[in-house]
Amino acid sequence: MAVRDQVRSRVPVGVRHRIARGRLRYRVPTGRWRRLPDALVIGAQRSGTSSLYRALGAHPGAAPSFRKEVEYFSRYHDRGVRWYRAHFPLAAGPGGRRVAFEATPDYLLHPLAAARARALVPRAALVVLLRDPVARAWSHYQHMVRLGYENLPFDDALAAEEERLAPDLARLADDPDHDPKALLRYSYAARGRYAGQLARWLDAYPRERLLVVRSEDLFAEPGPTLARIAGHLGLAPRAPAPLGNVSGGHGAPPPAAMSEAARVRLAAEFAGEPAALAALLGADAPAW
Repeated sequence: MAVRDQVRSRVPVGVRHRIARGRLRYRVPTGRWRRLPDALVIGAQRSGTSSLYRALGAHPGAAPSFRKEVEYFSRYHDRGVRWYRAHFPLAAGPGGRRVAFEATPDYLLHPLAAARARALVPRAALVVLLRDPVARAWSHYQHMVRLGYENLPFDDALAAEEERLAPDLARLADDPDHDPKALLRYSYAARGRYAGQLARWLDAYPRERLLVVRSEDLFAEPGPTLARIAGHLGLAPRAPAPLGNVSGGHGAPPPAAMSEAARVRLAAEFAGEPAALAALLGADAPAW
């Protein structure tokens, strides 16, 4: 682990967020002179988006957002375009034109994010990392336990998921600016229904703007996988830096193993996903 990551891992998430918000306040007045992103990494959560953000940010032709998860098209749309622009480089900044991008995994799940993105950045290139949905759900649960948001055992959290998410989904229908914290925190199974989420983005963007990558391939074969992503974003190929998992957590350690009952439940939950993804993406559909 790099020194930067070691230091960062010792600072609580809440403290890091407060520092970032303080720094951002000084950038917002310059938002009118800043660019909109050329590319969005839209998900999925717990599928390697932090590692991809770090790897792309190291490319000399790329300009990462001020912070990784801007969340403008999901949680903070009511803050306005100047606030969003504050996360990106100045339009006439030094070093020539670079590919500006951000990575917010909640965009894939949020029911309004695709239409909002289309309205503001219709020519953006999109990248989505998809992970085995059973493994993704378990990793998501462990992350929520580490952050202190989840107190239920995993089996009980799966059983309670629909009831937990329903109020946020209903509220969003009446109030698009509602911050759906429960939806984003407890969507262990819902986030794994990839086909329906991708369909929203393909309704908003041409198919050629969306690149779908298996997160397992990103970590097993980082060189060729990053080259594919770079090509999609219009970046020149280059030898990638070592790719590691940079998404950590804090708090009490989560359970080490998923119950067999939960595994069976999730396998049944996602049984129709391979066919749905194949119908949507054809030969590009990931398989696990």
